[in-house]
Amino acid sequence: MPEIILGTVVIGLLLSPQLLAGFLAKRTGRNFWFWFLISFLIPIISLVILIFLEDKTLRPLLISWLIM
Repeated sequence: MPEIILGTVVIGLLLSPQLLAGFLAKRTGRNFWFWFLISFLIPIISLVILIFLEDKTLRPLLISWLIM
């Protein structure tokens, strides 16, 4: 039983950069699965790229509209 729990924790830790990239991509209006798979190839670099990419959701438009 402890092996199953340990295995689950290890798998979760190994997939954490991919899940983080996917959720960050989804939150900024991008495709979850695309960035999830890209993050397998370049895990840390994909996170840095996602952080600096422009948000594609309507939130920036709404904020700029309110400022005008």
